[in-house]
Amino acid sequence: MNKLHAISVLLLSSFLLPGVQAQESSAAPPPSFGKALQLAGIPAQNVGVYVQEVDGAGKVLASANAGTPFNPASTMKLVTTDAALELLGPTYRWKTQAYTNGSQVGNVLQGDLIFKGNGDPKLVLENFWLFLRQIRAKGIRDIRGNIVLDRSTFDENAYDPSEFDGDPMKPYNVGPDALLLNYKALTFQFVPNPETRQVNVLIDPPMSGYPVTPPRLGSGSCDDWQGKLQAAVDADGASFNGALPASCGEKTWYVNPYKMSSTQYFGAVFRQMWGDLGGTFSGVVKNGLAPAGSTLVSEWSSVTLPEVIRDINKYSNNVMARQVLLTIAADILKVPATPERGARAIQSWLGNKGIDASGLVIENGSGLSRNERVSARTMGRMMAAAFQSPVMPEFVSSMPLVGYDGTMRKRLKNQSVAGQAHVKTGTLNDVRAIAGYVLAASGKYYAVVCLINHPNAPRGQAAQDGLLQWVYENG
Repeated sequence: MNKLHAISVLLLSSFLLPGVQAQESSAAPPPSFGKALQLAGIPAQNVGVYVQEVDGAGKVLASANAGTPFNPASTMKLVTTDAALELLGPTYRWKTQAYTNGSQVGNVLQGDLIFKGNGDPKLVLENFWLFLRQIRAKGIRDIRGNIVLDRSTFDENAYDPSEFDGDPMKPYNVGPDALLLNYKALTFQFVPNPETRQVNVLIDPPMSGYPVTPPRLGSGSCDDWQGKLQAAVDADGASFNGALPASCGEKTWYVNPYKMSSTQYFGAVFRQMWGDLGGTFSGVVKNGLAPAGSTLVSEWSSVTLPEVIRDINKYSNNVMARQVLLTIAADILKVPATPERGARAIQSWLGNKGIDASGLVIENGSGLSRNERVSARTMGRMMAAAFQSPVMPEFVSSMPLVGYDGTMRKRLKNQSVAGQAHVKTGTLNDVRAIAGYVLAASGKYYAVVCLINHPNAPRGQAAQDGLLQWVYENG
């Protein structure tokens, strides 16, 4: 080893915590990995690889282009969720409060009911129903004022749901919201009736004053059945002006009603649920702030953070990941959250851990981005450090178990690494990524990162799967 290389090794290893000091080596990935990339038509320079033992001396088993920033796709969620576990803590819960600013006379509220959100990523229908039941249990039935929605925990930013891929109706393009209700999604279930030549449409959640016009029952193939529906979904209702081919049978479509504001969505769901609970309300639903001196009526606590990050990492939930990034900003900086503030908080967190993240670019924390970047080395060293942290069990168990569940349930099922690795996947056009942990046959644990950025990236799965199996056999 020449003097310059020795100095480089010393500098690089100094970025790691004690116990996970990486011993940089020139160990390249195995020849089988390079051959698989060659067969897929992926140049070596378009791939970043980093494999490090997570305890002991932190030996680097394989490294290639490890310092080059790549688009990580959804593996970026590991950065966001690891930071959240350590900064917010494994017992963290989101709080959603209900206040009043008037007087209650019997079961009549003479004033407004105010909901203040703090970014709960999982305020789903059943939880919201239970929250409203708590409010009803306080004796409130008739609301004579308005419903005021306080979203001030998150900074108000313009959000374009079509910016990422031009498909704003996709549920993953829902924007962040401090009062996010049910992921702001609509589920349409189409049930054709060949005898009546009609199609019944069920909508979830049920929404007060929201008419649905069903499609005709058509013929022909079921190709592009969503396009054939000619959907028009906005704040006034949903109309399907086309036809559903009878050959489709029953179909379910999950939709982001992007032409309906979050306030309109919340209002329609609230009116329906409040009425179902025996309540009455004739006011308006609007955005605002909880006035000073408002009276707390009830508070809803979310599930704990580890349950949320399990949904994020097992099933790659982009909307929830955005919420978590903003929660980090709001909780750490104590100011209205923006993605930029969340990114700065994570950069500072990594710096305090001694991990060089100079090439890290966080746009929204979910990986649903053309701009986010991280190097395989930064990701790998973060994961090696995470393995030594008190929240390691929660972090590792949030990732898909290879060959068994989540986004890895169909991969490597018949290989010996199945069940021996927890790995997060990332997929975009021109991007295929994996990052996680492998328990090798030797009993040693390794952090494994492989980021592919190339038009042929979809053909790189065999190389990545082969790398995981190789680490299991040779680590």
